[in-house]
Amino acid sequence: MSKKALILLSGGLDSTTTLAIAKSQNFDCYALSFDYGQKQKSELVAAKRIAKLFSVSEHRIMKISLDDIGGSALTDKAIAVPKFKLSDAIPITYVPARNTVFLSYAMAWAEVLDCQNVFIGVNALDYSGYPDCRLEYINAFENMANLATKRAVEGQKLKINVPLIKLNKAQIINQGLALGVDYSLTQTCYQADENGRACGFCDACEYRKRGFIDAKIADPTKYQ
Repeated sequence: MSKKALILLSGGLDSTTTLAIAKSQNFDCYALSFDYGQKQKSELVAAKRIAKLFSVSEHRIMKISLDDIGGSALTDKAIAVPKFKLSDAIPITYVPARNTVFLSYAMAWAEVLDCQNVFIGVNALDYSGYPDCRLEYINAFENMANLATKRAVEGQKLKINVPLIKLNKAQIINQGLALGVDYSLTQTCYQADENGRACGFCDACEYRKRGFIDAKIADPTKYQ
């Protein structure tokens, strides 16, 4: 039997590359996406498309309500998504505890699936400085998961795989292309329109554009 992997799939560039990596390692892949109250839903359309393209064994979209908490430009209607600006401050697009919530759901489903590998496309180089994208955080969550779950206590420990953690965007893009990823199908923008066209000026768009420039690859993104 092939070993199972649960991949957190947003529909974006990083998570799609992560899914391609897991498939290339001969994992039987299950994809998990979230309708978490984000303003733009086109990423979920992309996630469905990508999950089908990669023939995952199952794709679930779980509905949770981080918009009820607010405090982020991605979920709070009273906060506008800002244009990209270099800064050492954590940007307003940070969603409080998002990766902790997502990984907790992944941990639970993985236990039900008898799956010991969770993949998440966090990156600590070309990113917006979110604290829940750092390797220290991932290691801490993995330690917690292995204290908190029945299967881990019985000897089947969970591994949180972060294959992109030390790669820049250009390296991620090149690795994905080598694995056959079609990045025109992915959705990265924080405020894409209903047709999936990117704004071109948010943090996510800026890092994505720079990645294609640095990789010397034509950017397939559709912009507004």
